[in-house]
Amino acid sequence: MTEENKVVLYGYWACPFVKRVELTLKIKGIPFDYVEEDFLNKSPELLKLNPVYRKVPVLVHNGRSICESAIISEYIEEVWNNNGPSLLPQDPYKRSQIRFWADFAQNQLFDGLLLAMKTEGEAQEKAIKEVKEKLKVVEEQGLKSLLGEGSSFVNGDELGYLDIGMLTILGRYKIYEEFFGMKIMEEEEIPIVFSWLNRLIEHPIAKEGAPPKEKVLGLLHITRQRFLQSPVAT
Repeated sequence: MTEENKVVLYGYWACPFVKRVELTLKIKGIPFDYVEEDFLNKSPELLKLNPVYRKVPVLVHNGRSICESAIISEYIEEVWNNNGPSLLPQDPYKRSQIRFWADFAQNQLFDGLLLAMKTEGEAQEKAIKEVKEKLKVVEEQGLKSLLGEGSSFVNGDELGYLDIGMLTILGRYKIYEEFFGMKIMEEEEIPIVFSWLNRLIEHPIAKEGAPPKEKVLGLLHITRQRFLQSPVAT
């Protein structure tokens, strides 16, 4: 990799959106350097690279920064379109559907889990219930038509745009269930989503980069305490 084509990813180990970019780079077979940021003490370099949102992930390619995981993922697909598998189908309508459900996962499922982190008691139970209801929507309205017969993933035999998006949002669902003390994924209610997600979790690249359960649980407890102690957490 020449200096002109150098790729650097600025991230934080626990961020699902950083993981989305990392998996995309690995699936496409693109060498990259990784810079771990301190979530509570962001480096001047990160703030310079992303002065608008001031957060990770940031991808630097040819000395230029690209921000926001969905935008970065599509940038990777467009720039390295001859590397590895295509992450999106060629048909424009199918591409639009894949983007729609990836956006749904990020803005509905992730936000629902985040709300559960910020609440307790009945409010938390309600947040988890709403996540489960939205997973039923993914099953009935999205995945039944998107997951081809005999295909392991929405993208076929390899992870694609939606596969990666869902994996990074709910790939740690077993840890979340242990943390909340509530079921999130009910196999009998969403059998297609359940089996698909567990195939995603077992993908070699996904398993290779998965952090230890104890480390994730520790961060969840710390994060929850911060949320509950904040005046905006109610």
